[in-house]
Amino acid sequence: MGLLSALTRGLVRGADRTAEFTSKRGPKTFYKSRGAMPAGVLTSSRKFFPVREMIPEFVVPDLQGFKLKAYVSYRSPPGTEQPMTAESLFSQAVAPHIQRDLEASTFDPQQLEKYGLEKTQDGKLFKLHPKNFVR
Repeated sequence: MGLLSALTRGLVRGADRTAEFTSKRGPKTFYKSRGAMPAGVLTSSRKFFPVREMIPEFVVPDLQGFKLKAYVSYRSPPGTEQPMTAESLFSQAVAPHIQRDLEASTFDPQQLEKYGLEKTQDGKLFKLHPKNFVR
């Protein structure tokens, strides 16, 4: 293909077909900026209804009077807390409930599921349910 024919073909066909997609050049589902999806619903009559549950909500604490910096340096010393073990987790989450029931004399060894313990304790200390986590 010669130079003149390539030039006339380019003028006839229009702009470059391999150019980068923009919101005007792409398909209807293409949204510029990292592939973000719309925060609502597009109806068949091409009306857009925003859905409040689809809009991200950022909860930012009030840091007025906060003395620490916004980052932690890599040179900072390691923490002073001991690593979490099964025994310490048991003593924090389940033991207070058992102690309370023992004092109230309502403890029943047959009803251990109430505290998150499994009936068969083969190789397990205890099973945690979300209600047993310390909040």
